Amino acid sequence: MIEFAVVGCGHIASKHIQAIQEVPGARLAALCDPDLGQLERAGQGLAVKRFRSMEDMLREAPEIMAVCICTPSGLHAGLAVAAAAAGKHLLIEKPLALTLNAADEVAEAVHRAGVKAAVVHPNRYRPAMMALKTALERGVFGRLSHVNATIRWNRSQQYYDQAAWRGTRLMDGGVLMNQAIHSIDLLQWLFGPVTEVKGLAATRLRSMEAEDVAVAALRFEQGALGVLEAATTIYDHSLEESISVFGERGYAVIGGPVANRIVHWECDSMSAEQQEALKQEINSNPQGAGGHAELIRDMVQAIAEDRPPAITLEDGRRAIKLVLDLLADAEAQRGIYAEMGGTR
Repeated sequence: MIEFAVVGCGHIASKHIQAIQEVPGARLAALCDPDLGQLERAGQGLAVKRFRSMEDMLREAPEIMAVCICTPSGLHAGLAVAAAAAGKHLLIEKPLALTLNAADEVAEAVHRAGVKAAVVHPNRYRPAMMALKTALERGVFGRLSHVNATIRWNRSQQYYDQAAWRGTRLMDGGVLMNQAIHSIDLLQWLFGPVTEVKGLAATRLRSMEAEDVAVAALRFEQGALGVLEAATTIYDHSLEESISVFGERGYAVIGGPVANRIVHWECDSMSAEQQEALKQEINSNPQGAGGHAELIRDMVQAIAEDRPPAITLEDGRRAIKLVLDLLADAEAQRGIYAEMGGTR
């Protein structure tokens, strides 16, 4: 039995708690949060130990074997380093860190301690994404011309005003590091490394430090081009999230409000009946077993089998590097535009 602790008891912690309870071989042993109200709400009805600091938890609950880091993003790296130094396996919420240096510090600490560490990118486990991954590996769509990732969501000013750290560069990041990071991970998991990025980013409608909208053109190592559009500025409610791929022998669009349904799937290697059957199979249960449960299950198995987890620290680092490269190019473009006498 792998004893888990959840550190940080905000919104996302509930997914970890539920996943741990669902997975055989996992048990929730402790919760940790400096905010007593959040700690009590998360622990309501649960017979688990509760701590106000991770330092106390690591000292007083030696039975803990794995720690889920669910705090604000700017705290991920420091807590992960400390937990790894204490010999705990790690499941770190996205993003792994907010800088590459911080991500590398986590990797070094994990290597020194000899523990397992995974990054939470649960959208890989959606049945539609798994079907798309399999199709791409089999070359179903042939040579690819281009791909697209779109995140058109609403995050109101009230959302950002809930806590002082939201929307800050030091503790949270903007739409790219917070919301679009899942699609950015999917783009590279599905289509391979990105070798070139041209980006624009701005803070248009929300009162926040980081960006609330960004667009980018990408070039992948295998030659395909890509387009990324990410926004939390959509009026009133979230509209869509999608991943699209276009090739010489077919195309697919995975969409819906959270990119978990097959919207279009056309290829020359499947009959119309086969394509419709695939759509119906996937769309009848678009969430599958749930990404967080699959990540907990994989961590339990990785510990038992002494193997790396499915979603590695390098995967997490690759996603944040693309975000940082995009923002760096956007900043460079802003500087060039200013030199030309433009305003924004």
